[in-house]
Amino acid sequence: MEPKMFCYQCQETAGCKGCTQAGVCGKTADVAAMQDLLVYVTKGLSAVTTRLREQGAAVSSDINHLITLNLFVTITNANFDKAAIIDRIHKTLAVKADLLAQVNDPDTLPEAAHWTADEAEFEAKAKTVGVLSTENEDIRSLRELITYGLKGLSAYSKHANALLRDDENVDAFLQRALAATLDDSLSADDLTALALETGAYGVQGMALLDAANTESYGHPEITKVNIGVGTRPGILVSGHDLRDLEMLLEQTEDSGVDVYTHSEMLPAHYYPAFKKYSHFFGNYGNAWWKQKEEFASFNGPILMTTNCIVPPAPAYKDRLYTTGAAGYPGCTHIPGEPGQPKDFSALIEHAKRCAPPEEIERGEIVGGFAHNQVLALADKIVDAVKSGAIGKFVVMAGCDGRAGSRNYYTDFAKALPGDAVILTAGCAKYKYNKLNLGDIGGIPRVLDAGQCNDSYSLAVIALKLKEVFGLDDINDLPIVYNIAWYEQKAVIVLLALLHLGVKNIHLGPTLPAFLSPNVAKVLVDNFGIAGIGTVEDDIRLFFGETAPAVTADMRIGDILREYPAAAEVLMDCGMHCLGCPSAQMEALRDACAVHGLEADTVLARLNDALRA
Repeated sequence: MEPKMFCYQCQETAGCKGCTQAGVCGKTADVAAMQDLLVYVTKGLSAVTTRLREQGAAVSSDINHLITLNLFVTITNANFDKAAIIDRIHKTLAVKADLLAQVNDPDTLPEAAHWTADEAEFEAKAKTVGVLSTENEDIRSLRELITYGLKGLSAYSKHANALLRDDENVDAFLQRALAATLDDSLSADDLTALALETGAYGVQGMALLDAANTESYGHPEITKVNIGVGTRPGILVSGHDLRDLEMLLEQTEDSGVDVYTHSEMLPAHYYPAFKKYSHFFGNYGNAWWKQKEEFASFNGPILMTTNCIVPPAPAYKDRLYTTGAAGYPGCTHIPGEPGQPKDFSALIEHAKRCAPPEEIERGEIVGGFAHNQVLALADKIVDAVKSGAIGKFVVMAGCDGRAGSRNYYTDFAKALPGDAVILTAGCAKYKYNKLNLGDIGGIPRVLDAGQCNDSYSLAVIALKLKEVFGLDDINDLPIVYNIAWYEQKAVIVLLALLHLGVKNIHLGPTLPAFLSPNVAKVLVDNFGIAGIGTVEDDIRLFFGETAPAVTADMRIGDILREYPAAAEVLMDCGMHCLGCPSAQMEALRDACAVHGLEADTVLARLNDALRA
């Protein structure tokens, strides 16, 4: 039987290279094949650089940056431009040929280190080097786990490189590990150890980026971010690259154009350095997967600085610009290597010709709870935990997606006990960061540390709390982990947490399909990795059998049968027809709509009362 391949673009398994769901992800088979080939030649180059280091030779930062950016180009939804990917293959082959001549004993290097060909041969070679080229299911699974983790690590390094920060140790490991995935002599145990080592370097990569960001822009601080719109034309910045945003803000001063963030760029508002720009207006929209409708209504140009591109609709494709690792055929790409200045003048002039954004929501959201800010509140948080005001922290970091099963995270957040505080980073927060979950003694119940790139903050917070409470084991903290995964940066976060000793992490909506049964068993047996269940079951699992878990999708009749005390709360909210058979068949959300009530408010009152 042909092994299944996991498609990161639509989160389905498919028997081909490329997405079988045309129009869903937009990644065609020929583009996917060139990405496979780019990874392959990058592994070959990494085998050469690793050997050169063993010989005592230095590897330049330019070559380190080339390898890092190659991996980033192949990350989920970053680059759909076949021509751009082929250009990188040519460049990588040329660099590899120059370095290979410096190797003392080249015959002992793997085939990928020697392979070179004309472009006419690229397609044929790509068919032999993808995920399915390794027959042993467990070896293939571990190699993919490591490679996806390294892609995530490359993202941290690339963003640090843009701020002129490098870590030779991280670069050397990334290349050594890439080369190791070509080594057929390594056993499953060897590769398992390498995967955990990838997690160790993931922590280092996160620390490098955290230092680069905070040294450049200051430590994030508690900030209210406007989610409405102004009256001037705007530019919408999506992706993750703070240096690109900084250059754009500098170039748009006094231009009459406002700048907005989208999705993972929201946390830029938390940094003190960006607050000096009066035209840095606010955040527009939600997670990456809603961009087709939200980009259309924005009216102005959009700058994609990194991954999370959804193939653009005709309504705004001419307004979509890319830069860095991002790319899409037919969209203007703004050049500039990491650390180099970029010219955004064409983008700015385009914006001046556009109408202001259409309002899609209004109000404010609060964030800025990275490690420095949370640790400044440490005494207050510790007192709240000791007094019982805070019962548990729930890490709900990770990635959002379009699948309906991801509504689980919204319902889970709504069903949390009133003494639970969410720690989050990444775009998964858009499932619940606009809910009215309130606060505990002035501590918001959703503490947003920032981008997926800022997951390091969650680890620092956990380690500090471990120290403050005098615990020997991080798993003795009142913290549970319920993480939404989607792409490679979620994989490196998982490996980093495993390296730090965190156990019993729950991943959803499903466990990664690239994990073979045996590899999944290792993770389950040694680290307690698990999937998710229903909201009701998981609330009971994390908080005990006595914790009610009413959700907005539950029918009124089911709520009353399971929790008779709910009747008084619902009637107090204005629902006086609970005995009506038709009312009992309604979902709580629908019943609230009929009575003109806010479902989130009713749900919060209901669960708080039932848990009292």
